[in-house]
Amino acid sequence: MPLPTVAIVGRPNVGKSSLFNRLLGKRMAIVDETPRLTRDRLYGICEWAGRRFQIVDTGGLTFEADEPLLMQVRRQVEKAIQEADLILFVVDARGGISPEDADVAQLLRESNRPVLLVANKVDHPSATPSIYEFYKLGLGDPIPISALHGVGINDLLEEVVTLLPARSEEVVEEGISVAIVGRPNVGKSSFVNAILQEERVLVDESPGTTRDAVDTSLQRDGQRLVLIDTAGLKRKARVTGDIERYSMLRTLRAIERAEISALLVDASTGVTNQDRHIAGEILSRGKAMVIVVNKWDLVSRSPRGTEAAVSQVREELRGVDFAPILFVSAKKGWGIPEFFQTIFRVAQAYETRIGTGPLNRVIEEAQAAYAPPATSGRGVRIYYATQPETKPPTIVLFVNNPDWMPEQYLRYLEHRLRQAFPLEGTPIRFKLRARRPGRS
Repeated sequence: MPLPTVAIVGRPNVGKSSLFNRLLGKRMAIVDETPRLTRDRLYGICEWAGRRFQIVDTGGLTFEADEPLLMQVRRQVEKAIQEADLILFVVDARGGISPEDADVAQLLRESNRPVLLVANKVDHPSATPSIYEFYKLGLGDPIPISALHGVGINDLLEEVVTLLPARSEEVVEEGISVAIVGRPNVGKSSFVNAILQEERVLVDESPGTTRDAVDTSLQRDGQRLVLIDTAGLKRKARVTGDIERYSMLRTLRAIERAEISALLVDASTGVTNQDRHIAGEILSRGKAMVIVVNKWDLVSRSPRGTEAAVSQVREELRGVDFAPILFVSAKKGWGIPEFFQTIFRVAQAYETRIGTGPLNRVIEEAQAAYAPPATSGRGVRIYYATQPETKPPTIVLFVNNPDWMPEQYLRYLEHRLRQAFPLEGTPIRFKLRARRPGRS
């Protein structure tokens, strides 16, 4: 059985994301004074009194606006309400009841879901009387809290676990974590929605629609994956304001915690300097990589990429030639099955462990075919190799002098290893250790 789900709902700027972060005990959602900062549904796991449950942060509910983006936010909130076992309706105790609070209350009554009315921003017991007017909403006793200062959170959690349905809790498998990354407006959120075949994350023509890193779990061919949609990575010089800076940090953290990064490139504009920079960020963190050329339908009538297009991407993204290249169209659904197949292959390569015997045979054959070049009469000698780590595969070479190893010879060894073993999509790291001849 899945974990019980608790959705946090309310009008804009009442402190929903602050409460979400407080319940999780970490800063997962971006918090700022800017209204309507949260747009997508964000998920996290909370544990209290021996019960584990899933929390969903949602965007601020508005009913008057007819802007397409705000309408998408409302649909995301409605989906969260539909899947919730319990709803935390957050109101601003300092601001009092607003017409939007009344509209949200009506929507929640119609949902037939149990609701806890949470009066936030009660920073001191003397402010508690101000919450009494919220009885007018007809949703029971308001629970006074301060998400910012942690006041009343224990009492709120006691109420939550009391109302949660009794059910066995699933053991959540880790799964393959895939960060969908790229510069702004290359179609990351559209690609995630195409994979999931639902409107999971917001899509809009304006850059910067996605601000948080949004995790979504799914099953495919018997395997569990976690897709992480991220904000577009800009060059540091073009990042302005706290929100963009937080979004950039969330994206970099998503790359850190994911095993694989799918780097989306816009087929209509080609590879840019920023694409190369992002590839470097992924590579520097030792993460597996898949290059996804999106919007292929804008440049070709065929869903398949050409050899010339592959060669061009390879030429423009040097240094990550181990990464497979896919051509997709989120709009038309091209390349989605191939994406999953490639992710599974790359995930397996990322955790590949090569036996010591086969590894040393390849290294010996490589040296026999092409000995390391000598510099000033000093040549490096490789005595032995072993692989102590995976994710990424890390090869330790025991040599006479690590300082004598040319970088180009390591690239040669990497090429020979890739020819011999299934290592598509994963970087290979080398570590050099000094050892005297004959020492075991």
